[in-house]
Amino acid sequence: MPSYENLPRDGIFHAVCPLDCPDQCGLLLHKQDGKIVKVEGDPEHPVTKGHICNKVRNMAERFHDEKRLQYPLKRVGAKGEGCFARISWDEALSTITDHWKELIQTDGPESILLYSFYGNMGRLAAEGMDRRFWNRLGASRLDRTICNSAGAVGYKYTMGGSFGIDPEDTIHTKLFIFWGINAVSTNMHQVALAQKARRENGAKIVVIDVHKNQTGRLADWFIPILPGTDSALALGLMHILFDENMVDEDFLKKYTVGHEELREHVKQYDPMAVSEITGVPVDDVYRLARMYGTTSPSFIRIGNGPQHHDNGGMFVRTVSCLPALTGQWLVKGGGALKGNSGFLAHNAARLQRPDFLKNKNTRSVNMNLLGDALLTLDPPVNSLYVYGSNPAVVAPSSRKVREGLAREDLFTVVHDLFLTETAKYADIVLPATSSFENTDFYTSYWHHFVQLQQPVIEPFGEAKSNVEVFRLLAERMGFTDTAFTETEAEMIRGALDNPQNPYLDGVNYEVLAERHYVKADVKPLFPGRLPTPSGKIELYSERMKKDGYPPLPTYVQLVDDGEEFPFQFVPGPNHNFLNSTFSNNDKHVSLEKGPLLFMNWEDAARLGIEDGEQVRVWNHRGEVELKAAVGDSVLSGVVVTQGLWADETGISDATVKTETKHLVNILTPDRIADMGGGATFFSGRVAVEKLQ
Repeated sequence: MPSYENLPRDGIFHAVCPLDCPDQCGLLLHKQDGKIVKVEGDPEHPVTKGHICNKVRNMAERFHDEKRLQYPLKRVGAKGEGCFARISWDEALSTITDHWKELIQTDGPESILLYSFYGNMGRLAAEGMDRRFWNRLGASRLDRTICNSAGAVGYKYTMGGSFGIDPEDTIHTKLFIFWGINAVSTNMHQVALAQKARRENGAKIVVIDVHKNQTGRLADWFIPILPGTDSALALGLMHILFDENMVDEDFLKKYTVGHEELREHVKQYDPMAVSEITGVPVDDVYRLARMYGTTSPSFIRIGNGPQHHDNGGMFVRTVSCLPALTGQWLVKGGGALKGNSGFLAHNAARLQRPDFLKNKNTRSVNMNLLGDALLTLDPPVNSLYVYGSNPAVVAPSSRKVREGLAREDLFTVVHDLFLTETAKYADIVLPATSSFENTDFYTSYWHHFVQLQQPVIEPFGEAKSNVEVFRLLAERMGFTDTAFTETEAEMIRGALDNPQNPYLDGVNYEVLAERHYVKADVKPLFPGRLPTPSGKIELYSERMKKDGYPPLPTYVQLVDDGEEFPFQFVPGPNHNFLNSTFSNNDKHVSLEKGPLLFMNWEDAARLGIEDGEQVRVWNHRGEVELKAAVGDSVLSGVVVTQGLWADETGISDATVKTETKHLVNILTPDRIADMGGGATFFSGRVAVEKLQ
């Protein structure tokens, strides 16, 4: 447990942004009388350089919010009603572990399911003592696939793992393609690097997306595209690159496998056919291909958006082939970046202790199927423990999720900073510390720095960290393994001791404690050998063939989600929330103003909808009410909304007959994507009408 005895009450302290964001900014926290009064960027951080977003700038208000949970609670009303009474930690822990011991005796440990994600990106908070505890208990395992799993698998088929270019090198880039990423809101420092390259080197910025959001508006050229058709566009570009001899034959021969097969394969994706599929004019397909084929260095920032489709894994697998065709991986500032977490891979086995699962054939539950798991899984889930996530808002097919949470026989525990929508269904609620109250280490999935967070403020009320709570639960469950008594510093030392990752040589707890952040010793990918079966970029993948996929990049149509619903529905992120985080904070809500439905003016005119009018958006899963934003920011047949908004009115009863007005994930499918068990948030369809 961290020591808080000698914390200064005043001063400026180094910190790390804990949000699930690739930038992972270095911060400076200004503290007066024991409270954080100002959050600013650390100007000395080599990548983020003192610039931070609105979310982080106003984070002090979140951590000192009067609505924060201060002590454990037990439910005294109906599930979903939000009525609780204060209890002690001793009573809370006894209630939880006594219930679990009884369940294990009667139904086995698999009747207990955890649900967590990266609400706090600290490695100890998200995948440390908790993973040890669940593995030792033998609970049902959670397949954490809600975010980037489909794309990660697709990229791995091509490149062997999560490896891209160093974002710091993109100041040399002459052509930036932001593909399916609203980087202004979700990767602002990559935008800053692109703008610097534009100012100093005349670089061009191209944005390909389904919505002309803030990133689209800053582009030199915005290309709107129909949802789920991105792989077809990438294949059309390949067709032109090969056809017009704009490929680097030497690079293809030396560093790839399957280039001849790909050359023949993409002949079927002629620009006219691609234009009909994607909605991108044929002249623009040619213009983009020629721009990409003749500009060097060129860089593709691959976003999370298109991978949230039925064909999302194949999209990332496809677009990641493009830099190989033009040999951009050998050019400083050229290549692609989906993620860089492979460079900072820590010793996950030592941190999480999967060896505790030995001889335990525990089942795995895909987190995108939480609703089904709670309602239909056999044997049933009889207890749910939630932390680092708010599934009542963020999970797909939210109606089913809330129906499952409303089960009276489901014993639910939620550990969080606030009484979230999910916590209102809990039997026991535990107050969580913020990241600034913890000791933890952070590894970016974009830049190459490892960072250390040490406590800056004392725990809020009786709040406890994930590490401490799982230590206490382990003790109550009678687990005597030394793994449950390690300090945070010992856990970090073990995690950073990873002989399998030479990039982390010299990165350890002591160095981080002195310097706050350290850059891994990362070398360019080429010349070199990739961790693919061939050691090269696999344009043709035998591994994909064995796994039942087409071995060459292929466009696959989306699943029919109901022809009676005319609009493709994309619920993307907004600027001032991160998933549901900050959606309950008055300052952030005032900055975002309100949920909108962006629709094309032609569609609006046909339906008699005017800009600013309230509309009903529905499908067979449920309905929401939003304000129409009519214009040309989306193509006809597409509607987009941004942000996951907190409940306004709560749930009327345990059967979830009346949903909140803005719970957009009620409309989203819980189908599983083509690869990695990924989510398909963006592959749903809806109907829209003006509210009477």
